[in-house]
Amino acid sequence: MRKLPPLNSLKSFEASGRHLNFRLAAEELGVTQGAVAQQVRALEELLKIKLFERHARGLSLTDEGRKYLPPVRRAFDMMAEATGNLSPQSTVVTISSTPSFATRWLVPKLGRFSQDHPDIQVRLDASNERANFQTDGVDIAIRQGRPPFGPGLVADPLFAARLIAVCHPDLVSGPKPIQSPHDLLNHVLLEDTHGQWPLFLETALGEQPVKDAKTMAFSQTSMAIDAALASQGIALANREFVEADLRASRLCQPVEFSMETDEGYYVVAPREPRNPAIVSIVRRWLAEQV
Repeated sequence: MRKLPPLNSLKSFEASGRHLNFRLAAEELGVTQGAVAQQVRALEELLKIKLFERHARGLSLTDEGRKYLPPVRRAFDMMAEATGNLSPQSTVVTISSTPSFATRWLVPKLGRFSQDHPDIQVRLDASNERANFQTDGVDIAIRQGRPPFGPGLVADPLFAARLIAVCHPDLVSGPKPIQSPHDLLNHVLLEDTHGQWPLFLETALGEQPVKDAKTMAFSQTSMAIDAALASQGIALANREFVEADLRASRLCQPVEFSMETDEGYYVVAPREPRNPAIVSIVRRWLAEQV
């Protein structure tokens, strides 16, 4: 017999974890703020751990809360999907990608997909954790790397990972103008978790770059790009991620040099998906967007 916490307590915790606010969670669940706070407190007492830090303006997850929230959220998502799949008319497709890919490339295009395929409902699961097709209810995943990605999976190439330096146009003609790759070292280099700046500079300069370059580190590529948009420095980004910003002159490419890594982006799906017709349509549509 499974030993599970009360469902209402889990629902209150999951909603509070998404909103980081008891009031907003209560509005979503249709109960009072006090009821949500009480359910969360009861769950903490049952588990004998603290899930949230309470602040005057909201909540923050503890380390234990951050570990507990993703699997609880996936469990609710899977229950919702299973319920929806009981209907023979269900046309839900779940796409998994990293938050940066979702923010910078996929989300701006989903409106067009809804217009082209109004009968297909897209569910986007944006997480840095690699999705499991068997247990997470994912139909399609966008992965960066090199195939094969696993047994029973097929991978369609989406686009290569070609990195360029981008910054706000004001930096190029400011007090420290950028006219060559060497000039990049006079500015803050905005790093993400891929850590490609040393290789980019070494390749662009033809020599080992100086080690005391100023850097600012971010956990996601999209955050480094946002910092570049705010004139905080120079980011490395896949051209596909910043194409719209370059066209609108919100960003510019201060040097012509680009570097292609050996880990491109691929559309990955099971060889035998749950809904072959829908998955085929989405795979084809994704390829057409490049």
